[in-house]
Amino acid sequence: MPSFVLKTNLARSAIPKDFLTETSKLVADILGKPEGYVCVCVEPDVLMTYGGSDAPCCLIHLMSIGKLGLEENKGHTAAICEHVKKHLNIPGDRLYVNFHDAARQDVGRDGTTFAK
Repeated sequence: MPSFVLKTNLARSAIPKDFLTETSKLVADILGKPEGYVCVCVEPDVLMTYGGSDAPCCLIHLMSIGKLGLEENKGHTAAICEHVKKHLNIPGDRLYVNFHDAARQDVGRDGTTFAK
């Protein structure tokens, strides 16, 4: 159920082929969730600026049911920033990570929700 959406002004050609699969593994690892539930979406070529500059930047939205919070998000941010710097060469001061701790009833899959 975790989803990771990254919007960036980088061209599609600048996104490494393995970025999505490596990001999927990262999200599963940092959240302690099965990778089979992780969805990663990358939107390149977005018209965007950060701090008034059109240098490479990105916005990231990470949604999960649980495993997010005050202390957890600090660690998640560190891991995500390192990953984005390594694979996309976007420094941590040129991105934001927005976290959404979703309620089970607010996430649907396979004709139902995760609410028991």
